[in-house]
Amino acid sequence: MATRWAPARGRGRARRAANSNAVAAGARAGFVARGVLYVLIGVLALRIAFSDGGGDQADRGGAVTQIAQQPFGSALLWLLGISLAGMALWRLSEAAFGQAGPDGRKASKRAMSAARCVFYGFVSYSVLSYAAGNEGSGSGSSDKNSQDVTAEALDWPGGRWIVGVAGAALVVIGLSLAVRALLRKFRKHLKMSQMSRRPRRAVEAAGVLGGTARGAVFCVAGAFAIAAAVRHEPGKAKGVDDTLRAFTDTPVGPWLLALIALGLMAFGAFSWANARWRKV
Repeated sequence: MATRWAPARGRGRARRAANSNAVAAGARAGFVARGVLYVLIGVLALRIAFSDGGGDQADRGGAVTQIAQQPFGSALLWLLGISLAGMALWRLSEAAFGQAGPDGRKASKRAMSAARCVFYGFVSYSVLSYAAGNEGSGSGSSDKNSQDVTAEALDWPGGRWIVGVAGAALVVIGLSLAVRALLRKFRKHLKMSQMSRRPRRAVEAAGVLGGTARGAVFCVAGAFAIAAAVRHEPGKAKGVDDTLRAFTDTPVGPWLLALIALGLMAFGAFSWANARWRKV
């Protein structure tokens, strides 16, 4: 009998651990860390919009480099990486036991949580590796990485289709992010009733602007990947930095990039609001 109930007790303990204050604290720390990265990327993009960028790299690698250059930069990077690990752990608990809310146990939502767990786990590892002395890890160029991966994929059998489908998926994800932001779908994940009127308006504005800007970046990056597949030119694929710079090639020049940059900064602020009011 004891053997029979052992798996059930193990699952119960795992569920209690997933719902613990420690996992919730890790999630909130992760939202703070995500906000820091997006604000820094937005600041770097804003510099590029109205100057030559001075060698700035407006992506996660550029943000990590900026943090490393600050006083106590190494300690800040360790804190950032550990916080992102907390986000990955929380997403893992969602994948295993479901998200908060009535439909949180749906297979699609749990699969999305699993994907986010892998993503934040990778980002955490890259930041912690950089903090530990591997400077080629967290600060690598997203543009070079994208082109290298695209070049390798194009050499596979059916590589052009694979890259094209991946690009189309990025476009779909971007459109989904933008539409969900415009429809304010994020409200169901937040404790809106605990906010007073002004914070609620500010959070909603940041969520709409930030989510729309983030979706636009995904869409444009996806379009470049599709172009790389159609033309069989890996150089057409762009990472976050080159994708952001591409916004300056529009008829409105740097102003569109400036708007996107402000949107990414708004998403960072929205992430900080999630750290305070997210249902975890």
